[in-house]
Amino acid sequence: MNAPDLVAFGWTGDVSTAFTAHAAAGLEPGRVVAEDRGSYIVQTAGGERRASVTGRYRFDAGNDPAAYPAVGDWVALEARDDGASVHAVLPRRTSVLRHAPGLRSVAQVVAANVDVVFVVASLNQDLNLRRLERYLALAWESGAEPVVVLSKADLGEDLDATLAEVESIAVGVTIIVVSAIDGRGIDELRGHIRPGATVAFVGSSGVGKSSLINALLDQAAQSVRSIRGDGKGRHTTTSRRLILLPGGGVVIDTPGLRELALWNADAGLGGAFADIESLASECAFRDCRHVTEAGCAVRDAMESGTLAEARVGSYRKLHRELEYVAGKQDESVRIAGKNRWKTLAKQHRQREKVRAKYGRLM
Repeated sequence: MNAPDLVAFGWTGDVSTAFTAHAAAGLEPGRVVAEDRGSYIVQTAGGERRASVTGRYRFDAGNDPAAYPAVGDWVALEARDDGASVHAVLPRRTSVLRHAPGLRSVAQVVAANVDVVFVVASLNQDLNLRRLERYLALAWESGAEPVVVLSKADLGEDLDATLAEVESIAVGVTIIVVSAIDGRGIDELRGHIRPGATVAFVGSSGVGKSSLINALLDQAAQSVRSIRGDGKGRHTTTSRRLILLPGGGVVIDTPGLRELALWNADAGLGGAFADIESLASECAFRDCRHVTEAGCAVRDAMESGTLAEARVGSYRKLHRELEYVAGKQDESVRIAGKNRWKTLAKQHRQREKVRAKYGRLM
C-alpha cells in the first residue's frame, strides 16, 4: 500500500487509522471517483480500477442504497485480474443525503466525505429562494461547510437587491458571486478549496455547476449546454464524478436534481433556518407552532416585518415534510419486522413438516 499517492485525493491520518484492520487483512485502499451501471471507478495508489462489491457485501447491504459505495467513499479493495472487489466502505465523515426517488423510504448518498458544499443558484430569472432554502438544509445536514455560489453574474440584473434577498435566507453562510464567462469570483471560489479537501457542487439543472468546474480546471473537462429560453436549466451532467483539481483538492460534480426531498434533515433545517429557530426559543410556549399561540416571537417578527412570511411558510412546509418522512421510515421498519417474522414462521413450519415426515431434521 502506497498511501502517500492518495494524499491528493484526501487521504489523511484519520483515514489511515480507520483502514488499519483492512490493511491487516491484506486489502488496499481506494476512493470511489465514479459510479457506472452497478460498478465503480476507484482511485488507488496504482491508478484507477473498475470495481464491484462482493456477493457477501451485496447480501449484507440488501436493498438499502445508502449502504453501497458512493462517490467520495473510501473503500477496502481486493485486486482481481479484471479489476477489484469492494469488501468494505470506511465510515463516512460527512455525507450529502437526500430521500431517494420513488415510493420506498430510503436514503441516497449524493456525495461522501465532503468538506465544503457549494450550493449553486443562477442569477437569472430562474432564481428561487424557497428552493435555495431546501438546498441549504441539505448542505447543513451533511456536516460539511455550506457556501452559497450565485453563478452567471454576467446575466444578473440589480445584483445588489438580489444579493440582499439571498443574504436574508442564507444566515451565517458565505455567499460568493461568480461568473464563468468574465471570471469574477473564481479566485474566491478557489480560496475555499484547500489541497486534500473535497468539495461538492449541488444545485438544479442549468445553474452552471459544470461551467464553474471547467473554470477551476482551466479547461473544458465537463460538457456544458446553454440554458433554455425561459431561463430554466438543461441537464448536462448525468452522473456524479470526483475530479482532481490542478491546484490541489478534489471536486465532486453532481447532476442537477429534478426532485430534492430531504432525508433526516432536522439538524439541517436548524442550520438553514437559524434565524427562525433562534426566535422560536423566545416563544412563550415550548411547543409553539407559530400560528395562533400567544407570546409567539416568530409571529411578532412577521407582524413587525423583520421576518418574511414566505420564509416562515417554507420552514413549516419542510418541517411537515420531515415529519412525514420520519413516519414513513417508522412504517418501513414495522413492515420489515413483520415480513421477517413471516419468513421465520414459514421456515419453522417447513422444519416441522420435515420433522413430522422423517422424525428428525437432517
